[in-house]
Amino acid sequence: MYHRDHATRRRFLGLAGGAAIAGAAPGVMVRPAEATPAMLAAAIRAIVGEAAVHAGKVKLDVPPLVENGNTVPMTVSVDSPMTEQDYVKAIHVFNEKNPQPNIGNFHLGPRAGRAQVGTRIRLADSQTITAIARLSDGSFWSASVDVVVTLAACTEED
Repeated sequence: MYHRDHATRRRFLGLAGGAAIAGAAPGVMVRPAEATPAMLAAAIRAIVGEAAVHAGKVKLDVPPLVENGNTVPMTVSVDSPMTEQDYVKAIHVFNEKNPQPNIGNFHLGPRAGRAQVGTRIRLADSQTITAIARLSDGSFWSASVDVVVTLAACTEED
């Protein structure tokens, strides 16, 4: 019984979603399959506002060549003493071509011990990754790395 109900629910949701797309009003924006330069600039401005972003203090460790964009290791570290007076408040990671240009936001404080975060990201294609750190004095610092991806992620195939 559960399996049949589950299939019916899935079929209903699929049909409802298709009807919603088919009946969408003209002028409805559909998100592009990859970020545009304008989307990237808007995502960065949403974080930094009109503040200047300086090069330096940030180290972005990402392999320059990856075979598979589905799981790319990344570590961001920031040169900071991490004291009550001088610490990293946040680290933000952006990319050029993924559907979502802001791929990570990490909030830190002086009790974090060290200003370093590590994770794995998905990359839709070869592109530049940018990490921006916000320090407690309100300044922004960044680093960028070009990554070549031989097998892209974030794509849908039938």
